[in-house]
Amino acid sequence: MSGRPDILFPLFGALDGLEGVGPKTAKLFAQMEVEKPRDLLFLLPYSGVDRTRRASIREVTPGEVATVEVEVGAHQPPRSKGRPYRVQVQDAGTSFQLVFFHGNGPYLQKQLPSGQRRVISGRIELFDGVAQMVHPDHILQPEEAGAIPDFEPVYPLTAGITQKIVTRAVAMVLDRAPDLPEWIDPALMAREGWPGWRAAVRAAHAPRSEEELGPTAPARQRLAYDELFSHQLTLALARTELRRGKGIPTKGDGRLRAKVLSELPYRPTAAQERAMAEIAADMGQPRRMNRLLQGDVGAGKTLVAFMALLIAVEAGGQGVMMAPTEILARQHLESLRPLAEEAGVVLEILTGRDKGGERKAKLGALARGEIQLLVGTHAVFQKDVDFHELRLAIIDEQHRFGVAQRMELSAKGRGAHVLVMTATPIPRSLSLAQYGDMDVSVLDEKPPGRTPVKTALVSTARMDEVVEHLRHAIGEGRQAYWVCPLVEESESVDMTAAEERFKHLRAALGDAQVGLVHGQMPPAEKDGAMARFVAGETKVLVATTVIEVGVNVPKASIMVIERAESFGLAQLHQLRGRVGRGAAASTCLLMYQPPLSEGGRRRLEILRETEDGFRISEEDLAMRGAGDLIGTAQSGLPHFRVADLERQAALMGVAQSDARKLLADDPKLESGRGQAARVLLWLMERDKAIRLISVG
Repeated sequence: MSGRPDILFPLFGALDGLEGVGPKTAKLFAQMEVEKPRDLLFLLPYSGVDRTRRASIREVTPGEVATVEVEVGAHQPPRSKGRPYRVQVQDAGTSFQLVFFHGNGPYLQKQLPSGQRRVISGRIELFDGVAQMVHPDHILQPEEAGAIPDFEPVYPLTAGITQKIVTRAVAMVLDRAPDLPEWIDPALMAREGWPGWRAAVRAAHAPRSEEELGPTAPARQRLAYDELFSHQLTLALARTELRRGKGIPTKGDGRLRAKVLSELPYRPTAAQERAMAEIAADMGQPRRMNRLLQGDVGAGKTLVAFMALLIAVEAGGQGVMMAPTEILARQHLESLRPLAEEAGVVLEILTGRDKGGERKAKLGALARGEIQLLVGTHAVFQKDVDFHELRLAIIDEQHRFGVAQRMELSAKGRGAHVLVMTATPIPRSLSLAQYGDMDVSVLDEKPPGRTPVKTALVSTARMDEVVEHLRHAIGEGRQAYWVCPLVEESESVDMTAAEERFKHLRAALGDAQVGLVHGQMPPAEKDGAMARFVAGETKVLVATTVIEVGVNVPKASIMVIERAESFGLAQLHQLRGRVGRGAAASTCLLMYQPPLSEGGRRRLEILRETEDGFRISEEDLAMRGAGDLIGTAQSGLPHFRVADLERQAALMGVAQSDARKLLADDPKLESGRGQAARVLLWLMERDKAIRLISVG
């Protein structure tokens, strides 16, 4: 796997090596992420123009494009400055005018000599009842007219780059495109009726109709599959690498788990039982576990995670649970503490706040194995933190953690198993794109004892009624969240929105009743406000979205979300999940500012209809698209050029099983198809995968 295969050489030179592409044009192309010939192959046309030959412009409706042969008539140069230059022409059925603004007379005389025939193509418009074609796209002699395709592809452009430049550059690269060995499973190719790679690239750049531009066209599907397959191969290689890391077989005798389960007021759900069994089986293997525990809000992930940690302790080891923020780490501590007491195990917390002597004492106890379970922020992975025998690391709220960090983490634990938890239900196609290297356990049912949340839509005009409703609820000892919208990404504006609402509610409900948290507050203040709310000292917490993940206040049974239409579905679902955690009937009020857009109304209605996070996320994907759903920049979600995760979702599952099977049959990619797959990884610039093979 030493270097890029020679066969790809023509696709990886400099762009300005192409005829007609100078350094200046190459710079403009770079703004479109086109930096070498290969990138042009993946710059696919997004629409097309029908340029089928017609006898006369009468065959098309005004506003459409016509391609006709005409006899050139009289030229009418402009009579005064700023008027257009016109040329009369006659086709087989009617006469019309060609119109040129800032027309250069001598040049046009040469292009369109009176009395000669030309084939022209352009948009026909009616102006004062007269048909005209302004600046034709093509003017050719009849014998050259074959150069105009019947269906002309239209490419995405940037300032300074024209259709002509792209078309010409693409044609040159297509001529150089080598015939590559086939990396797709032959049975799959036959079943789908896909063309070979080179034929697919050619077809994608020469569509013959609108259908051939769509995600279901065989050439497009094949190229999308190549992208998804190379991505899944990368993830599968990472997975093999993680698994090659010897894990320490960790089997517990079940005594601690039995103790905790016997004390529970309810029985675990079937989904929890299944996840616990999958995790226990993985931990007992001599290779590392690399599993994702995906559960909707309130599906009972904490119990499953704790059972996994107890297996580590039963086997004589330690477990660690890591959260992205201090607040969440403290919440895990609160929710795990009663369980730890029942099991009789030592549980501690370590965060960036632990300083000096206290920190030193904790580190000592950890290294001696006296602390069995540790909860913390990423501070638990600093250089000076040594475990006596770490067997399991649990990472909460995954999307802040990419494949690279997962690999780093397992290096720290010398054989520790890794379990990742996320409360964000993700549609299957996306979870495969993001977590394709992991095995997934899904918690898709709610434990008993959680009351459904009643969701209602209220217009902002009824603000006073809502505040009145809150006053009553507080009188009955209930607590409420009031979430303020993120106004235009600017923190300072959010802050004022939240502070204004805070003042308004304090005036209405009494100063001592209302607390405030927003992103601009110093951490200590934020934690203080949260702590007062958790303790029940304040009854209403005004907040920006900092509370969406993990906060647990069982007495809080009302969630008011202001300007709900400005939030994404997944976010609204997460926020709503903060209530309904106790026995009291809970309400979520979605306040919106009329008039609602079609999309806004649809989003709020879906929330009113269902509490199933997986259904909500599928709808969200359909409405917003993949990038928005998880915020592509921080999601570890790859940037696909051809593949469309919404409309080609099914291909992702096929790509994953295909990639895993290929590596199972041919771990070093040495067979004919394995060698072809290496070429694909180089073509798709999957550097990480290439490194993993060369190490392997």
